[in-house]
Amino acid sequence: MIQKSRPALLPPPQDVRDTLHPAIKAFLCGSVSGTCSAMLLQPLDLLKTRLQTPPPGAPGRSRLGMLAVCANVVRAESLRGLWRGLSPSIARCVPGVGIYFGTLHALQQRFLPGRAPSPLEAVLLGAGSRSVAGICTSPITVVKTRYESGRYGYRSVYEALSSIYRSEGRRGLFRGLTATLLRDAPFSGIYLMFYGQTKSLALGGTEQLDPALVPIVNFGCGVLAGALASLATQPADVMKTRMQLSPGNGQALGQAAALIFKNHGLRGFFQGGLPRILRRTLMAALAWALYEEMMAKVGLKS
Repeated sequence: MIQKSRPALLPPPQDVRDTLHPAIKAFLCGSVSGTCSAMLLQPLDLLKTRLQTPPPGAPGRSRLGMLAVCANVVRAESLRGLWRGLSPSIARCVPGVGIYFGTLHALQQRFLPGRAPSPLEAVLLGAGSRSVAGICTSPITVVKTRYESGRYGYRSVYEALSSIYRSEGRRGLFRGLTATLLRDAPFSGIYLMFYGQTKSLALGGTEQLDPALVPIVNFGCGVLAGALASLATQPADVMKTRMQLSPGNGQALGQAAALIFKNHGLRGFFQGGLPRILRRTLMAALAWALYEEMMAKVGLKS
């Protein structure tokens, strides 16, 4: 009696997560975490931009507070006005935060496999990763700032990019890039250093820490690191906003700084500081907390 051979069993289907490169996983986790944070905290970014935008015809030193600006926006544009600029913000965050986390993970695996970075290495990793993301997303950053200022009537991100390119050329799409990098690279470097150090202190020697408390610890460390990094980079943010909103006079970085100091003094370099510190602190903390949770779900250590 001839026994029929059994057909070979097919291998179990491989989870699509196992087929992705670790840097792509980091990119996807970073994009999702950054997008959620951007949608939630967009009003703070809009208030920051409005506070940094000099009102037409107003004296150089007359400024409104954050709550007064918020009330003016709601009164003139309804509650939805606080989310003006959300579309370019998402258009920037989806690739931008993903590029940052993807680059950061790739650099860590390439140069520091299997160990935590030192404070100096953390600064270099964060600054390098954010510089790559900042250059790639500079055109969308310009559009986002102009949306939030309320001075431009763009109807879509594509129309804004086309209009800027036609009227200002390629340089217009990268206006304020130097100030952006002077803001973002130090912010990310300082943030990553403080985040790593505070997290190490908080979790060091607590092997039996309840897993449910880990996201809370990550969020708390992110809040502290974000506040310190935001305060240190606030002057560069003010200069970036002024340069991106002034296409006609070709302000260079030094000219923007001199004009701010002339009109507002040293306090001018910290205009919009409160909403920016709140936003950047909460956004960075939320993004990192979500990112680390998602990285754990896909089997990677951030």
